[in-house]
Amino acid sequence: MKKVIASVLSVAMVAALAAGCTTTETTAPVQTTADNGNGGETETTAEVAPTDETEETMPQYGTGSEVINLWSFTNEIPNMVAKYIELNPDFGTKYTVKCTIIATDGGAYQTAIDSALAAGGDSAPDMYAAEAAFILKYSQGDMCQYAATYKDLGIDVDTKTKEAQIAPYTIDIGSRNGEIVALGYQATGGAMIYRASIAKDVFGTDDPAEIEKIVGAGSGNWDKYWEAAAKLKEKGYVVVSGADDMWNVCEKSATQAWLNGDQVVIAPEREAYLDIAKKLKDEGLSNDTGSWSEAWYADMADSNVFCFFGPAWLINYVMIGNCGGTAAGEGSYGDWRVCTPPVGFFWGGTWVLANKDTKVKEGVAEIIEWITLDTSDTGLQYLWANDLMGNGAKDTVASGVVMNKSDGSLPFCGGQNIFPAFIGGNANATGKAMTQYDESINGYFKDAATQYANGEIDRDAAIAQFTENVQSQFAF
Repeated sequence: MKKVIASVLSVAMVAALAAGCTTTETTAPVQTTADNGNGGETETTAEVAPTDETEETMPQYGTGSEVINLWSFTNEIPNMVAKYIELNPDFGTKYTVKCTIIATDGGAYQTAIDSALAAGGDSAPDMYAAEAAFILKYSQGDMCQYAATYKDLGIDVDTKTKEAQIAPYTIDIGSRNGEIVALGYQATGGAMIYRASIAKDVFGTDDPAEIEKIVGAGSGNWDKYWEAAAKLKEKGYVVVSGADDMWNVCEKSATQAWLNGDQVVIAPEREAYLDIAKKLKDEGLSNDTGSWSEAWYADMADSNVFCFFGPAWLINYVMIGNCGGTAAGEGSYGDWRVCTPPVGFFWGGTWVLANKDTKVKEGVAEIIEWITLDTSDTGLQYLWANDLMGNGAKDTVASGVVMNKSDGSLPFCGGQNIFPAFIGGNANATGKAMTQYDESINGYFKDAATQYANGEIDRDAAIAQFTENVQSQFAF
């Protein structure tokens, strides 16, 4: 297969993805195996895992006679409900919120919630959560028919999303046929997180505004970034820890979904990852680590790595804990800065949905609106952004209004207010090129790219292998 800007390979029609969800039936591809066996990945979200349990847990809050069944895969949203009742005790007098928490391990959460939604009745979820790896299934895909629109809940969602300046990509992902059925509270738009000391040594400045010029921030291409990488190499540094660090940027900046009607499409932004992975390997521009490996964590300490790409949660929940210190001068603590990346992307997140058949619509709407749209100083997003929820970090949120009035200064980043860079990251991210099958398809593409970068197969063979794997994974 010849190199093309966007490789398009024919398969049978995927009607449900093109037309939206209207019935319980689907003509979308049927997955024929439980696991792709080729490095299929689960997106890491901003949540800190609350428990190692795989069994169902059932905390509850409030004492009211009206019951709201809340389903989630961590204790994060249940903890939010507890906070809401603390702030609004009358709600707890009227409602009891029963929480079912099931870990996502092995698809346990999806299996359980799919059965509960289909069965209906008093034990069905009234509201439920979905993470980035599988949100499309519930907002637009096979299970989308169970989700209520926010308008049907009585929320003036059109007005409130504009007033709150909700990150557009979160709306794209949470919309079915143009109507919002899910919104998030976090925003996971990405930034470039770089070492100030390395920047000074190589470029003579660590000023984020100047570094943005040097790497081509917001340009939509990698030209200046590669120029910077070459200068870093001259002084003994590598631009990233490994190719995985650039995968999320490529994958989540795509302008075309993997599946489009009767075709499988390799968007140019994703196809570029083949050449990026190869360039990093051949030219020695990375340490050749893999994400979530010990070597990757080690590179977050005092290493020769210039930058990582990720949302604020990567800083708060991964980098700080692996930087080798807890104060400036220890490891790399205090030596990091944040700026807009060359290419906009997002990574992770959690969305909140409501069951269209809920009998407690008013209570569900009240909680969902507080979590996703309230911009007041007692709204969840303000509490979350300013570390007033016990989440242990100043985290980025979906509302630009909240982000603009919150203080994102972090000692880990030398006291820099990181929020402005992430506001730009949220604005530049897009959610229009996703399908509910991305988790499996991404694994196949990364596997082929790795083999190409390692010189095991050529570029055309990598694309052909990817195509064959997707076609054998799904029955069209």
